[in-house]
Amino acid sequence: MSFRKTLSKMWSNVQYTLFPQLEKDLGPLSAKHKKLISVLELVRIEEYLPCTEYTLGRPPKDRPFIARAYIAKIVFNFPHTKQLIEYLKKDTQLKCICGWHSMSKLPSEAKFSRAFNEFSQTALPDCAHQALIKNIYKDRIIEHVVRDSTPIESREKPLKKESVKTRKKAKGIRQNKQRLGEPTSRQKQLMEKDLNKMIRDLPRQCDKGMKKSAQGYTMIWKGYKLHAAIDDHCIPLAAILTSASTNDCEVAIPLGAKSNLVAANLYDLMDAAYDHPEILQHSAALGHVPIVDKCPKNKIEKIEKETEKQRKKLLKIETVEDRRYKGRLPKERFNATYKDYYGGRSIFYRGYQKVACHIMFGVLVFAASSIIKLIC
Repeated sequence: MSFRKTLSKMWSNVQYTLFPQLEKDLGPLSAKHKKLISVLELVRIEEYLPCTEYTLGRPPKDRPFIARAYIAKIVFNFPHTKQLIEYLKKDTQLKCICGWHSMSKLPSEAKFSRAFNEFSQTALPDCAHQALIKNIYKDRIIEHVVRDSTPIESREKPLKKESVKTRKKAKGIRQNKQRLGEPTSRQKQLMEKDLNKMIRDLPRQCDKGMKKSAQGYTMIWKGYKLHAAIDDHCIPLAAILTSASTNDCEVAIPLGAKSNLVAANLYDLMDAAYDHPEILQHSAALGHVPIVDKCPKNKIEKIEKETEKQRKKLLKIETVEDRRYKGRLPKERFNATYKDYYGGRSIFYRGYQKVACHIMFGVLVFAASSIIKLIC
């Protein structure tokens, strides 16, 4: 039986068996409670917690319940853990859904914090997300996958950068080494076989980033940058968090390799930031067809690109690649929905690991919610 049929069977059991039974025991459930139950049944995050049966010392308690509570935090869109705990004390239904008995005592805020630190060190939501996507797409081929990034603002002190003079000098030294034959960072990624090492080598510290929008406005933010690969149904297949100043092209190869581990696709849709020969080579090596917006290297190429665009518009010519490139809309929808409803604007943690854990909890819940919408 394919996973899609298993998923439909699971949803039927949730809708016609689990919901009526819970409403009989706990009372009428709201739409938010039903969404949380569906996400928890699909994700099964407690299965990805490390086994503590044979470890020394006192075994940790309540870790599966706390992990489920952090998923509830994203579903109910609580910005602070303290708000989650206060709501758990008042809402008996939510407390029972997370795993605690109605009369049992909830863990303290400090224990929630310690548990979250453990989840961040083991990358719990990222592991659960990769397993979920792999199970969903193990017998399917996706048509389009869109790669892009979005700014993530945080409330921590950014890394102090070197002066402009020092950075220009370092850039000149780096360019001279490349002229002498030293490989670039993207060329090193092509030769690297270990995906985890590629991701670890990316910049991770909090700093300032700058990006120009499609309307030509320049925005500056402090924090990080979320790079994601999105399919046609707006489901995030893979996500990597880096420093805000990291160029998109530096993350394209690790992101493509990570998404290819869990799902197979035909076309890679990327904007002009990914117009580099190493990225196109890597996409072709995976068996994909890269469709990338050309990035003009000088004024002459820029004029030629605008002229060609006007010529096509005047003659009403649209190539197959142009039509496929217009399918990048799911990525913009992911950016907006994720930030508004899945914790993308409420980053109150400090440090890369904790911020990445919070981000991936949101990506995990977003992916599960999008999958549930497809089968409803």
